[in-house]
Amino acid sequence: MEIATELKIKILEGIKEEECVNLIKELVPAGQPDAEDPLDPDMPHAREEGISSVVADILRKMGLEVQLYAGCEGRPNVVGLLKGSDGKPSLILNDHLDTYPAGDHKEWNMTGFNPYNPTIHGRRLYGRGTSDTRGNMVCQLIAVQALLNLGLKFKGDLICAYTVDEERNGFAGSRLLLEEIGIKADYEITAEPTSWTRRDEKGIGIAIAHSGHCILEVETKGTKSHIWRPDVGINAISKMAKLITELDKLEFTHEPPKVYGPTKPRVCIVKVEGGKKGETQFAPDRCRARVLVIGLVPGMTRESILSDIKGLSSRLKKEDEDFEAEVEMMKGYTFIPATDEVPEDSLHVRALVEAYQEVTGKKPELYRKHAFCDTIQFSLHGIPAVTFGPGEDGWPPVNEFIDLDKVVIATKTYALAIPKILGIRE
Repeated sequence: MEIATELKIKILEGIKEEECVNLIKELVPAGQPDAEDPLDPDMPHAREEGISSVVADILRKMGLEVQLYAGCEGRPNVVGLLKGSDGKPSLILNDHLDTYPAGDHKEWNMTGFNPYNPTIHGRRLYGRGTSDTRGNMVCQLIAVQALLNLGLKFKGDLICAYTVDEERNGFAGSRLLLEEIGIKADYEITAEPTSWTRRDEKGIGIAIAHSGHCILEVETKGTKSHIWRPDVGINAISKMAKLITELDKLEFTHEPPKVYGPTKPRVCIVKVEGGKKGETQFAPDRCRARVLVIGLVPGMTRESILSDIKGLSSRLKKEDEDFEAEVEMMKGYTFIPATDEVPEDSLHVRALVEAYQEVTGKKPELYRKHAFCDTIQFSLHGIPAVTFGPGEDGWPPVNEFIDLDKVVIATKTYALAIPKILGIRE
């Protein structure tokens, strides 16, 4: 996997921060706000065609053979192919085209109250999609362009697969490409946030495994009564409050990962609704909550999670005969299992580790990422997949940003890792 010193210098000199910044600034507003894609299964999905066309044009100008694949109108996945002389080993570079919704624009003070106006303050570039994940995509695109600018030819096939629908678990994106189109490769790298900052130290990790998640609906039941007579009713919201308190402490049935752990599954309550409009005078008899179980590890299933929460409900019923609750899976594609760890000696892991060390002089951290990304879908479909990107792993929901120092490091790392994986044709 060695690259000649002279070539390595040329590759690194070909990475320009200005080019990275300019491309991030081009991609962040592309196709927005249509590409906003809320995780909520009961909300309308995104239309990513605006950003898809921009990325497709970039790949075509590089010389890749580009195909668009859409499972529904307005949602084309972009796949670019650069054939190698041998076809082996093959590598998929992946990122996604949709973003989280920006929310209230008045909160985006770092971008002039326009979340799609990429703005630099110091060494940070702010805007929706900078960390998740168009800023990461730029690192792959600029790296590939730099290699092609040097006239390099590869032995293995390079596939750039940029997908829709990732924010909703990839049903119309990575799953469509894997299950209907039949895309496959020997290795896969997704450019998603894996960077970290601790006091004055910062770096970019490599996620060689990913935790899953599960979305549930929980409803507590009571007896409607007038607010002046709480003694004759059962307030469903009060019962929900008791359940939420206990959910925060619930120990799920699971075995910690063998190496990259310990990982503890936990509950996040994202929505609670109780009572009806025009009935403030009554204590409600129904209260519903949307519950996310995050940090799933291998072996956890829908059935095991439902069993754990139903067991908690049964215990609360024994303690309080008025307690009544129902638990069910949220409708839609709402259960994502965790992935096993990709071995450290896999070619693409070794290539990323070596490249990162050559760029920074430090060894990257390997870890299990606590968030969904398309890496999970590639892994679940039998392709050794990892995640590497300069975005903040835990970026802020408002005033999202990406660190420009990390962008340059990640781009250089990709530029050195890609030929290590694919091999250079003489």
